Amino acid sequence: MKIYKTQSEVEADIKNGVLAISGDVKFECPISIDASIIINAGNITAGNITARDITALDINARDINARNINAWDITAGNITAWDINAWNINARDISYYAFCSAYQSIKYTNIKSERPKAQEPICLDGQLEIKPKEDEDVERAIKLLEEKGGLKDGKILS
Repeated sequence: MKIYKTQSEVEADIKNGVLAISGDVKFECPISIDASIIINAGNITAGNITARDITALDINARDINARNINAWDITAGNITAWDINAWNINARDISYYAFCSAYQSIKYTNIKSERPKAQEPICLDGQLEIKPKEDEDVERAIKLLEEKGGLKDGKILS
């Protein structure tokens, strides 16, 4: 696991305007960088991540806690955010402060606003879809089997 304890340690790993991280990473200090960030990690642990904007093609995570998320596709176990704007959102639990919107779809098992006066979630070109919890459990089990090599072409290997 790569552990950053100071801003200067982070800056030392920036090459050609890119901070590239492979493997698990832990930030034990506040950071502020003007660089592209590429993270290929199983776990990201940070006390506080403050970003003005997050723009990404794909975010795959168990938990996302952020002030604003601006992304193409979001796939996550849980999302807690002030504002979420995305092309597609696929999550178990979504908690937002005032506004949650997607162009194509929002799929969830639970969605709620943390503010009494908030905009209902909207999809401009698609629809909101409630996923039964059982479907998510089955999806996770299939993914785990595929990752462990126990499933091929939809069949369980013995």
